[in-house]
Amino acid sequence: MSKQSWKPGNMLYPLPVVMVSCSDGKGKDNIITVAWAGTVCTNPPMVSVSIRPERYSYHMIRETKEFVINLTTEELAFAVDYCGVKSGKDIDKFKETGLTREKADIVNAPMIREAPVSIECRVTDILELGSHHMFLGEVAAVHADEAYMDENNRFDLNRARPIVYSHGEYLGTGKKLGTFGYSVKKVKKPGKKR
Repeated sequence: MSKQSWKPGNMLYPLPVVMVSCSDGKGKDNIITVAWAGTVCTNPPMVSVSIRPERYSYHMIRETKEFVINLTTEELAFAVDYCGVKSGKDIDKFKETGLTREKADIVNAPMIREAPVSIECRVTDILELGSHHMFLGEVAAVHADEAYMDENNRFDLNRARPIVYSHGEYLGTGKKLGTFGYSVKKVKKPGKKR
C-alpha cells in the first residue's frame, strides 16, 4: 500500500458528533452541532469544544461560561444536521427540530431530553487558536438515560446507536469488535476441572 502526501489538514476522523446546547442567560437558548469535541482530562473531568467565533452560539458560551454536551444517536441524525447548518439567530432550533428542553441541575444552559447522555460543563479557559476557539469545560454533572441501562445496571451507550462524523458524513458506529484489554486477556484453556 502506498500513501499520497497532502498539505497539512485535519484528518483525524471519525469524530464524535455532539449537539451543544447553550443559553444567553436572558431567555434565549440555542443548539449547535459540533464535531470538534473531545475528552481532555479525567481528574478533574474536563472536555473541550471548538467553535468558530462567527457562530451564533459562540458568544453565548463565551459570555455565560456554560454549555451542555448532548451525545447523538442515529435517531437524532436529522436534528444533528439541522442544528449544524441553520443559525439560531433567526429560529428556535428546539421548536424546529421537535427536541425537548430539559432543565440542567447545575448550569443554566438546557439539556436535550432526547439525547442518551447530557454533560453539564463550566468553561475554565478559552484558547483562541485560529479559525476556531477551544472552550475547555470542567464537567459539573452527567445525566444518562435509564433506557440504556443493561441487566447489570451499567450504562450501555451502544444500545442508543451513537453516530460519528467523517468527511461530511454521519455514520453509525457499527458492531463491537472487542473490549478494552481484549488483546492481552488470558484465554482460558480447556482442561480438566478441579
